[in-house]
Amino acid sequence: MQQLEQDLKTALGAAIQQVFGALMPAEQLTIQPTRKDFAGTFTLVTFPLTKALGKGPEQIGQALGEWLTANEPRVSGFNVVKGFLNLEIADAEWLRLLREMRAQDVAAPVKTGGPQRVVVEYSSPNTNKPLHLGHLRNNFLGYSVAEILKATGAEVTKANLVNDRGIHICKSMLAYQEYGHGETPASAGIKGDHLIGKYYVLFEKHYREQIKQLEAEGVATDVAKREAPLMRHAQEMLQQWEAGDEAVVSLWRQMNGWVYEGFNDTYQRIGVDFDKFYYESETYLLGKERVEEGLQKGVFFRKDDGSVWVDLTDDGLDQKLLLRADGTSVYMTQDLGTAELKYQDFGYDSSVYVIADEQNYHMQVLKLVLKKLGKPYADAIYHLSYGMVDLPSGKMKSREGTVVDADELVEEVKDAAKEATLAKGKTEGLSEAELDQLYHQLGLGALKYYLLKVDPKKRMLFNPEESVKLDGDTGPFIQYTHARISQLLRKAAEMGIEVGATAEVAELHPAERDLVQALAGYATAVTEAAKAYSPAVIGQYAYDLAKLYNRFYNDVKVLPEPDAAKRGLRVALSAQVAATLRQSLKLLGIQAPERM
Repeated sequence: MQQLEQDLKTALGAAIQQVFGALMPAEQLTIQPTRKDFAGTFTLVTFPLTKALGKGPEQIGQALGEWLTANEPRVSGFNVVKGFLNLEIADAEWLRLLREMRAQDVAAPVKTGGPQRVVVEYSSPNTNKPLHLGHLRNNFLGYSVAEILKATGAEVTKANLVNDRGIHICKSMLAYQEYGHGETPASAGIKGDHLIGKYYVLFEKHYREQIKQLEAEGVATDVAKREAPLMRHAQEMLQQWEAGDEAVVSLWRQMNGWVYEGFNDTYQRIGVDFDKFYYESETYLLGKERVEEGLQKGVFFRKDDGSVWVDLTDDGLDQKLLLRADGTSVYMTQDLGTAELKYQDFGYDSSVYVIADEQNYHMQVLKLVLKKLGKPYADAIYHLSYGMVDLPSGKMKSREGTVVDADELVEEVKDAAKEATLAKGKTEGLSEAELDQLYHQLGLGALKYYLLKVDPKKRMLFNPEESVKLDGDTGPFIQYTHARISQLLRKAAEMGIEVGATAEVAELHPAERDLVQALAGYATAVTEAAKAYSPAVIGQYAYDLAKLYNRFYNDVKVLPEPDAAKRGLRVALSAQVAATLRQSLKLLGIQAPERM
């Protein structure tokens, strides 16, 4: 499609020279898709040409349209609407494009000229609680962006920075020491990440009680928060951990091990993976070295209490803490170390951080601090900022009314997919194991598509019931379209129908033209999605293609078509749509069932 557009610009340049005697480089011509309420595929805007050609916009459009229909075989007709020349593409060209697409692998790289070595960092969980709904949008977004960038031919590394150290981790550890009584995931009968999350909640519960007690004794709230025994003990534990205390480190390893087992189970269930894991416990020391480097260069400064800061007021920001007074590191410390480690490992052209928009300031500071340190990879950092996910009240279970657990949510959408599928009565011929797999694919497809179809920057409302509908702008609708085509192709094979005798078809049905045009737009969709780091572009493309196919299926006969050439063409079209939907869903991390 992109090549056809370029060829038409070249032909228009030749037309302008022949008709008006003027030279007009192709880059000066503006071609865009024709509006759906007009006949045509491409539209040339003629208003900008009036001064150079000395004619009115409609005269220019009429003259160029006449020349093209007489001299350019790919243009079969035209119409002029004020300053817009709408060009209709010949059926022979659509058939040629279809044959070209059929001869190629839809999964072949779409060259965009973008960065070639990319690290996409996503998930980044804390080891003090299980994954929740916000993590799901993060995981699905990061995985999909990585797949889309790989589809452009880039060498992509999926990275996960695990927040496995810090005061929040010590809170869970301390609560386990105080209230755990040797409990394990096996003895409790629950996943390790959920077990540790339970103790994080227990810490907060008892910590709030201690604050209230101190306030009742007349202690100011801010002082009570600092001086509550649990908080002081957690701070001491963090210092002991950084000092390498054997008992503290042993407990930390044991509890983190339980969490990793839980995380890995969830990652497998939601269909995401990683090429490289980084751990803050292994990067914070390098970060401390970068802080020391900044002090030596005079980029950072030390306050009287021993804490280290960077002054960003001249850059329109404020002062930022880099190292606490007690020598323990903060998030920014380890982020400095991780950025350097990733560059050492992969020498990236682009380092994409998939992090919620509440961390916009943090990421702005990280990039600025690295620039002040003179790091060559500072400009390669890109923050893929995304909005938070909200739920209708009462729709899902939550812990303390604030967090929607990822594992529970996956089970709920799977159950909803099962209910919707059974209501449609489309389960015949499938075993119990196949049905269970189908419900999981549909539920996960619904969840992923619903979270990815919205532009990443937008805050969104997740409605689980709406997401699993088999009709409308949902993942299951696209999956169902793919399964429908798969069934048609199986029947075609059983009937011995020859696929794709496209050269013998003299004229296309409008629905066939629309489908070929949509299929030819796949590379453009990938290009736009990669440049914008937006899976929503692919989601919209897949939904539009599925809608067009269903309209095509209703408007023309496919297998019952008596004309062998037309029947072969329509089966070939169906096969190409199935392959393109399958690849589009793959870029979203969604499986395409063969049967539904």
